[in-house]
Amino acid sequence: MKALITAGGRATRLRPITYTTNKHLIPIANKPMLFYALEKIAETGIKEVGININPGEKEIQPAVGDGSRWGLKISYIEQTGGPKGLAHIVRNAKDFLGDEPFIFYLGDNIILGSIKRFVDKFVNENLNVLLAFARVPDPERFGVPVISNGKVLRVEEKPNQPKSNFAQTGIYIYDHRIFDAVENIPPSPRGEYEISDANTYLIEKGFNVGYEEITGWWKDTGKPEDLLEGNQLILHDLSDIKNEANVAPGVIIQGKVKIEKGTYVGGRSLIRGPVVIGKNCMINDSYIGPYTSIGDNTKITNTEIEHSIIFDNAEIKCGKRIVDSLIGHNAVIASSADSLPLGHKMIIGDNSVVEL
Repeated sequence: MKALITAGGRATRLRPITYTTNKHLIPIANKPMLFYALEKIAETGIKEVGININPGEKEIQPAVGDGSRWGLKISYIEQTGGPKGLAHIVRNAKDFLGDEPFIFYLGDNIILGSIKRFVDKFVNENLNVLLAFARVPDPERFGVPVISNGKVLRVEEKPNQPKSNFAQTGIYIYDHRIFDAVENIPPSPRGEYEISDANTYLIEKGFNVGYEEITGWWKDTGKPEDLLEGNQLILHDLSDIKNEANVAPGVIIQGKVKIEKGTYVGGRSLIRGPVVIGKNCMINDSYIGPYTSIGDNTKITNTEIEHSIIFDNAEIKCGKRIVDSLIGHNAVIASSADSLPLGHKMIIGDNSVVEL
């Protein structure tokens, strides 16, 4: 069995962050989200992985490498012809996948627990397709299965009136029959080849389609609030707790907190976990509250931060309280009182959100 992971697309809902950072490399608990997908694949025992990337992609390859750190052999597959839907991604990877069964894993999905039981069910029940579903409050955002007597009758893409509260998650297992489907379905009204249509095609052709419910949490990180919730869920389960920082007397550290080497925490600072802080940071006279991840080489002074993701090399010294925020690489947040004339001074890109 092989695996195909998606890491393309433009992630317009996450701009301006994704103007300069590939969505799949956005850090969740200080780890690129794509790495979580690779870890899940490696746990199943699969060795060969293809990663779907945009034409001309330059970020993913140096970040992921050849896959050896996970015991994987990784190939990169450019999505020729532009973004035409998930079924088109599968079709585009046919030469890499060959006739072997494979896991199709959307690289911006994060789940709790192993996916090995999905592989085991696919093999043990001699399935042609295995779909993974999760219960969600807003199924109209996803592919929604229509289920009767334990069987999947069809999958409807983003229906206005969902017939169940299940969502198709970004985990699929297929055998080679999927290629018959992706080569025969027409484009949808939005001009894409929908994987939901491919799944329905296989169901209607009478192939053996099974499903499994994800019983733990699952997040599709399509929007900023989804990234923050994914960060929260992973930090909630934080187990690799270590403090390698230089911590000054008087600093208070509470709960599950992981701090990397080279970081200094001083002044009247309080860190209340779950929190992860990267290497070579400097934190002075600040409060770092629960569900916050702080990247490497970041400086924070006289600021309160909670439930936020701070990328590498940021500098925050605003004397304010920051919550529910994504702060990108090399960003600077300073007090408006630091320079004249007084007032809020901003350089704000497209699709930014600022609350003053």
